[in-house]
Amino acid sequence: MTAAGTREWRMVAFLDHEDDPATMANPVHSTDFARELGFAGPLVAGATVWGWSVPAILETLGDTWLDKGWARFRFRQPVYPGDEVRITLSPQEGGAFALRMINPAGVDCVAGEVGLGANAVLAEFDAAERMDPAPGPEPQPELRVDPALVGADWTPMAVDASPETLRAYMQLSHRSDDPRFTGDAARLHPAWLVARAEALMRHNFAISSSIHTRSEVEFLAPAPVGGAVVTVGRCVAVYERKGRPLVEFDCLVRGPGGRDLARMRHTTIFDATAGVS
Repeated sequence: MTAAGTREWRMVAFLDHEDDPATMANPVHSTDFARELGFAGPLVAGATVWGWSVPAILETLGDTWLDKGWARFRFRQPVYPGDEVRITLSPQEGGAFALRMINPAGVDCVAGEVGLGANAVLAEFDAAERMDPAPGPEPQPELRVDPALVGADWTPMAVDASPETLRAYMQLSHRSDDPRFTGDAARLHPAWLVARAEALMRHNFAISSSIHTRSEVEFLAPAPVGGAVVTVGRCVAVYERKGRPLVEFDCLVRGPGGRDLARMRHTTIFDATAGVS
Protein backbone atom coordinates (compact mmCIF):
# COMPACT_ATOMS: atom_id res chain seq x y z
CA MET A 1 0.00 0.00 0.00
CA THR A 2 1.28 3.49 -0.81
CA ALA A 3 0.47 6.86 0.72
CA ALA A 4 -2.16 9.07 -0.88
CA GLY A 5 -0.78 10.83 -3.93
CA THR A 6 2.22 8.48 -4.25
CA ARG A 7 3.13 7.37 -7.76
CA GLU A 8 5.23 4.33 -8.59
CA TRP A 9 7.57 3.24 -11.38
CA ARG A 10 9.59 0.04 -11.81
CA MET A 11 12.84 -0.91 -13.49
CA VAL A 12 15.34 -3.77 -13.41
CA ALA A 13 18.87 -2.92 -12.31
CA PHE A 14 21.87 -3.78 -14.48
CA LEU A 15 25.63 -3.36 -14.56
CA ASP A 16 26.95 -0.74 -16.97
CA HIS A 17 30.30 -2.47 -17.64
CA GLU A 18 32.06 -5.80 -17.89
CA ASP A 19 32.36 -7.52 -14.50
CA ASP A 20 36.15 -7.25 -14.35
CA PRO A 21 37.89 -5.39 -11.49
CA ALA A 22 41.01 -4.93 -13.62
CA THR A 23 39.11 -2.65 -16.02
CA MET A 24 37.36 -0.37 -13.52
CA ALA A 25 38.36 2.50 -11.26
CA ASN A 26 36.26 1.17 -8.39
CA PRO A 27 36.27 -2.62 -7.87
CA VAL A 28 33.19 -2.59 -5.58
CA HIS A 29 31.31 -2.85 -8.88
CA SER A 30 32.84 -6.30 -9.51
CA THR A 31 31.44 -9.58 -8.19
CA ASP A 32 34.56 -11.06 -6.59
CA PHE A 33 35.70 -7.90 -4.80
CA ALA A 34 32.21 -7.01 -3.56
CA ARG A 35 31.76 -10.51 -2.15
CA GLU A 36 35.07 -10.20 -0.33
CA LEU A 37 33.51 -7.20 1.42
CA GLY A 38 30.46 -9.26 2.41
CA PHE A 39 28.03 -8.08 -0.27
CA ALA A 40 25.82 -10.49 -2.19
CA GLY A 41 27.19 -9.31 -5.53
CA PRO A 42 28.59 -6.31 -7.39
CA LEU A 43 27.22 -2.92 -6.32
CA VAL A 44 25.69 -0.77 -9.02
CA ALA A 45 27.25 2.71 -8.82
CA GLY A 46 25.32 5.11 -6.61
CA ALA A 47 25.02 7.95 -9.12
CA THR A 48 23.77 5.46 -11.71
CA VAL A 49 21.15 4.02 -9.36
CA TRP A 50 19.86 7.46 -8.41
CA GLY A 51 19.91 8.46 -12.08
CA TRP A 52 17.36 5.76 -12.85
CA SER A 53 14.85 7.85 -10.91
CA VAL A 54 15.27 10.86 -13.23
CA PRO A 55 12.47 9.90 -15.69
CA ALA A 56 10.06 9.67 -12.73
CA ILE A 57 11.27 13.02 -11.39
CA LEU A 58 10.82 14.70 -14.76
CA GLU A 59 7.36 13.20 -15.19
CA THR A 60 6.47 14.66 -11.79
CA LEU A 61 8.25 18.04 -11.74
CA GLY A 62 8.81 18.74 -15.44
CA ASP A 63 11.96 19.69 -17.35
CA THR A 64 12.32 22.88 -15.28
CA TRP A 65 13.84 20.65 -12.59
CA LEU A 66 16.88 20.07 -14.83
CA ASP A 67 17.76 23.77 -14.73
CA LYS A 68 16.41 24.98 -11.39
CA GLY A 69 15.81 21.94 -9.23
CA TRP A 70 17.39 20.17 -6.30
CA ALA A 71 17.81 16.67 -4.92
CA ARG A 72 19.04 15.04 -1.76
CA PHE A 73 19.54 11.32 -1.48
CA ARG A 74 21.29 8.77 0.70
CA PHE A 75 22.09 5.14 0.01
CA ARG A 76 20.80 2.73 2.65
CA GLN A 77 21.30 -0.64 0.95
CA PRO A 78 23.14 -1.78 -2.18
CA VAL A 79 21.42 -2.34 -5.49
CA TYR A 80 22.49 -5.46 -7.36
CA PRO A 81 22.14 -6.28 -11.06
CA GLY A 82 18.84 -8.04 -11.67
CA ASP A 83 17.02 -6.37 -8.76
CA GLU A 84 13.58 -5.07 -9.67
CA VAL A 85 13.59 -1.59 -8.14
CA ARG A 86 10.37 0.23 -7.27
CA ILE A 87 10.68 4.01 -7.50
CA THR A 88 8.10 6.08 -5.64
CA LEU A 89 7.51 9.82 -5.35
CA SER A 90 5.20 11.12 -2.64
CA PRO A 91 4.11 14.77 -2.31
CA GLN A 92 5.36 16.66 0.76
CA GLU A 93 4.56 20.02 2.27
CA GLY A 94 6.12 22.94 0.41
CA GLY A 95 6.00 21.30 -3.01
CA ALA A 96 8.82 18.78 -2.51
CA PHE A 97 8.49 15.06 -3.16
CA ALA A 98 9.88 12.22 -1.07
CA LEU A 99 11.85 9.77 -3.21
CA ARG A 100 12.24 6.08 -2.42
CA MET A 101 13.94 3.34 -4.41
CA ILE A 102 12.91 -0.01 -2.96
CA ASN A 103 14.49 -3.43 -3.51
CA PRO A 104 12.62 -6.75 -4.00
CA ALA A 105 12.67 -7.37 -0.22
CA GLY A 106 10.72 -4.15 0.33
CA VAL A 107 13.74 -2.34 1.82
CA ASP A 108 14.71 1.21 0.87
CA CYS A 109 17.96 1.26 -1.11
CA VAL A 110 17.76 4.99 -1.76
CA ALA A 111 15.82 7.58 0.21
CA GLY A 112 15.66 11.30 -0.37
CA GLU A 113 13.72 14.27 -1.65
CA VAL A 114 13.48 16.35 -4.82
CA GLY A 115 11.99 19.73 -5.58
CA LEU A 116 12.21 22.97 -7.52
CA GLY A 117 14.29 25.96 -6.47
CA ALA A 118 17.24 26.04 -4.10
CA ASN A 119 18.57 23.27 -1.89
CA ALA A 120 18.50 24.73 1.64
CA VAL A 121 21.37 22.50 2.81
CA LEU A 122 23.67 24.10 0.25
CA ALA A 123 23.20 27.54 1.78
CA GLU A 124 26.41 26.53 3.61
CA PHE A 125 28.18 25.53 0.38
CA ASP A 126 31.92 26.13 0.73
CA ALA A 127 33.01 27.32 -2.71
CA ALA A 128 36.49 26.52 -3.95
CA GLU A 129 38.72 29.36 -5.06
CA ARG A 130 40.83 27.27 -7.43
CA MET A 131 39.01 27.16 -10.78
CA ASP A 132 41.54 26.41 -13.53
CA PRO A 133 41.73 22.72 -14.54
CA ALA A 134 45.06 20.96 -14.32
CA PRO A 135 46.45 17.41 -14.31
CA GLY A 136 46.07 15.62 -11.01
CA PRO A 137 49.06 15.35 -8.67
CA GLU A 138 51.80 12.86 -9.49
CA PRO A 139 52.24 10.69 -7.62
CA GLN A 140 48.73 10.76 -6.25
CA PRO A 141 48.59 10.92 -2.46
CA GLU A 142 46.39 8.56 -0.47
CA LEU A 143 43.32 10.18 1.05
CA ARG A 144 43.49 9.93 4.84
CA VAL A 145 41.50 11.04 7.86
CA ASP A 146 43.57 14.17 8.39
CA PRO A 147 42.01 17.38 9.76
CA ALA A 148 44.58 19.37 7.78
CA LEU A 149 42.70 18.49 4.59
CA VAL A 150 39.57 20.36 5.67
CA GLY A 151 39.22 23.66 3.82
CA ALA A 152 41.73 22.69 1.13
CA ASP A 153 40.85 23.11 -2.55
CA TRP A 154 41.35 20.15 -4.85
CA THR A 155 42.91 20.27 -8.31
CA PRO A 156 40.08 21.06 -10.77
CA MET A 157 39.32 18.49 -13.45
CA ALA A 158 38.18 19.05 -17.04
CA VAL A 159 36.31 16.36 -18.99
CA ASP A 160 34.88 16.14 -22.48
CA ALA A 161 31.13 16.74 -22.60
CA SER A 162 30.57 16.23 -26.32
CA PRO A 163 27.33 14.81 -27.69
CA GLU A 164 29.18 11.58 -28.48
CA THR A 165 30.41 11.22 -24.89
CA LEU A 166 26.94 11.75 -23.45
CA ARG A 167 25.29 9.51 -26.01
CA ALA A 168 27.65 6.69 -25.04
CA TYR A 169 26.98 7.36 -21.36
CA MET A 170 23.22 7.13 -21.89
CA GLN A 171 23.53 3.85 -23.77
CA LEU A 172 25.83 2.32 -21.16
CA SER A 173 24.36 3.55 -17.88
CA HIS A 174 20.70 4.11 -18.75
CA ARG A 175 20.05 2.10 -21.92
CA SER A 176 18.03 5.06 -23.04
CA ASP A 177 17.72 7.15 -26.18
CA ASP A 178 15.71 9.90 -24.49
CA PRO A 179 16.20 12.84 -26.91
CA ARG A 180 16.61 15.24 -24.00
CA PHE A 181 19.97 13.57 -23.31
CA THR A 182 21.15 11.97 -26.56
CA GLY A 183 20.79 14.46 -29.43
CA ASP A 184 23.33 17.00 -30.68
CA ALA A 185 21.43 19.71 -28.79
CA ALA A 186 20.88 17.53 -25.70
CA ARG A 187 21.36 18.36 -22.03
CA LEU A 188 23.86 16.74 -19.73
CA HIS A 189 22.11 14.07 -17.71
CA PRO A 190 21.75 14.94 -14.00
CA ALA A 191 23.38 11.66 -12.93
CA TRP A 192 26.36 12.37 -15.20
CA LEU A 193 26.76 15.71 -13.43
CA VAL A 194 26.52 14.03 -10.01
CA ALA A 195 29.15 11.48 -11.04
CA ARG A 196 31.69 14.30 -11.57
CA ALA A 197 32.20 14.32 -7.78
CA GLU A 198 33.67 10.80 -7.54
CA ALA A 199 35.72 11.48 -10.68
CA LEU A 200 37.16 14.62 -9.07
CA MET A 201 38.13 12.67 -5.94
CA ARG A 202 40.01 10.14 -8.06
CA HIS A 203 41.63 12.97 -10.02
CA ASN A 204 43.22 14.14 -6.77
CA PHE A 205 43.82 11.00 -4.70
CA ALA A 206 44.76 7.35 -5.03
CA ILE A 207 41.51 5.60 -4.07
CA SER A 208 41.50 1.79 -4.04
CA SER A 209 37.73 1.47 -3.58
CA SER A 210 34.87 3.66 -2.41
CA ILE A 211 31.15 3.62 -1.63
CA HIS A 212 29.03 6.71 -2.30
CA THR A 213 26.78 7.31 0.74
CA ARG A 214 24.85 10.55 0.13
CA SER A 215 24.58 13.73 -1.93
CA GLU A 216 22.99 17.16 -1.77
CA VAL A 217 22.55 18.61 -5.26
CA GLU A 218 21.31 21.84 -6.80
CA PHE A 219 21.01 22.43 -10.54
CA LEU A 220 21.76 26.05 -11.40
CA ALA A 221 21.34 26.54 -15.16
CA PRO A 222 20.72 24.75 -18.45
CA ALA A 223 23.56 22.28 -19.09
CA PRO A 224 23.88 21.65 -22.84
CA VAL A 225 26.30 19.11 -24.24
CA GLY A 226 29.41 20.38 -26.00
CA GLY A 227 32.85 21.56 -24.98
CA ALA A 228 34.55 20.76 -21.70
CA VAL A 229 33.03 20.61 -18.24
CA VAL A 230 35.22 21.57 -15.28
CA THR A 231 34.63 20.28 -11.75
CA VAL A 232 36.17 22.10 -8.79
CA GLY A 233 35.98 21.12 -5.16
CA ARG A 234 36.91 21.78 -1.56
CA CYS A 235 37.08 19.32 1.34
CA VAL A 236 34.62 20.27 4.09
CA ALA A 237 35.01 17.27 6.44
CA VAL A 238 36.98 14.05 6.81
CA TYR A 239 36.28 11.65 9.64
CA GLU A 240 35.80 8.05 10.74
CA ARG A 241 32.43 6.48 11.52
CA LYS A 242 32.00 2.89 12.67
CA GLY A 243 35.55 2.14 11.62
CA ARG A 244 35.12 3.52 8.10
CA PRO A 245 36.75 6.68 6.71
CA LEU A 246 34.45 9.24 5.10
CA VAL A 247 35.06 12.46 3.25
CA GLU A 248 32.60 15.26 2.50
CA PHE A 249 33.45 17.76 -0.21
CA ASP A 250 31.67 20.55 -2.00
CA CYS A 251 31.79 20.46 -5.82
CA LEU A 252 30.91 23.02 -8.42
CA VAL A 253 30.41 21.86 -12.01
CA ARG A 254 31.06 24.55 -14.63
CA GLY A 255 30.32 24.56 -18.33
CA PRO A 256 31.99 26.39 -21.21
CA GLY A 257 32.53 30.06 -20.48
CA GLY A 258 32.60 29.43 -16.74
CA ARG A 259 28.83 29.04 -16.42
CA ASP A 260 27.88 27.35 -13.14
CA LEU A 261 25.75 24.29 -13.95
CA ALA A 262 25.39 22.43 -10.65
CA ARG A 263 26.75 22.33 -7.16
CA MET A 264 26.71 19.51 -4.67
CA ARG A 265 27.95 18.22 -1.34
CA HIS A 266 29.17 14.68 -1.82
CA THR A 267 29.85 12.12 0.91
CA THR A 268 31.68 8.86 0.32
CA ILE A 269 33.46 6.07 2.18
CA PHE A 270 36.86 6.32 0.55
CA ASP A 271 38.22 2.92 1.58
CA ALA A 272 35.57 0.23 1.21
CA THR A 273 37.82 -2.38 2.85
CA ALA A 274 38.13 -0.48 6.15
CA GLY A 275 36.46 -2.31 9.01
CA VAL A 276 36.14 -5.54 7.01
CA SER A 277 37.69 -8.53 8.75
